[in-house]
Amino acid sequence: MTTVFSPKDVVSGSADLCAGGTLAQSLDVIHPSERRRRQLWAEFGLIYVGTPLLMRIAVFEYNVPLFYALPPVLIAFVAFLYFDRTFSLKTEASRGVARSTVLSILGTFIVGSALVGSLVAVLMPERLFALAAERPGLWLKIMVLYPFTSVLPQEFAYRVFFFHRYGPLFHSRWSLILVNALAFGFGHILFRNWIAVAGTFVIGLLLAWRYERTRSFAAVYMEHVLWGWLVFTIGLGVYFFTGVKNPAW
Repeated sequence: MTTVFSPKDVVSGSADLCAGGTLAQSLDVIHPSERRRRQLWAEFGLIYVGTPLLMRIAVFEYNVPLFYALPPVLIAFVAFLYFDRTFSLKTEASRGVARSTVLSILGTFIVGSALVGSLVAVLMPERLFALAAERPGLWLKIMVLYPFTSVLPQEFAYRVFFFHRYGPLFHSRWSLILVNALAFGFGHILFRNWIAVAGTFVIGLLLAWRYERTRSFAAVYMEHVLWGWLVFTIGLGVYFFTGVKNPAW
């Protein structure tokens, strides 16, 4: 008989770094062998390094709209998790957001948005609220579509799937959070500017920390939406959207 443990049953080690919907797993999954670790890291490279590079080619060489390219990514990750017998989408989706977490998200966002707004006003005043003022129709379309066509696939890929699949590779929460944020930042190289990469790395640290603390998809989804709305409203959308003139490298 195979011995299984749930993430909550293990105080130290890797299992407690898995996603919220992760079910009981065998010991060889919780503590992967060196061969298994190499396989997972190779897979990690294909997904979190290879896929962004391919999407960059698709968007800029073949003019594939990014908002159309991301939904299939969401379908692929959800399908994988659906057929994974050590993961429960129902459990993942059922995790709500505690009142204290909501207050933390809002407090962090208020302080952060004031800081970002001040920096934009001082360093690039010509961009402040530029998209909303100059192209209100496009801005409104982004506000409506962004939570569904962009945030959903990103949070499933970078938080839920990442923590479930690759959590056992890490021995500390901080190494997991750092690598997750680095992967999240690298995923935005398709925008071809350092502001998008650096900005998403910083937000990636926050989102990875939040998910590691709460194991709540709803929490990181909410937080990601807020920061995305800020980016497109405050005047930084040009760095994060391929549908407008992008100041490329």
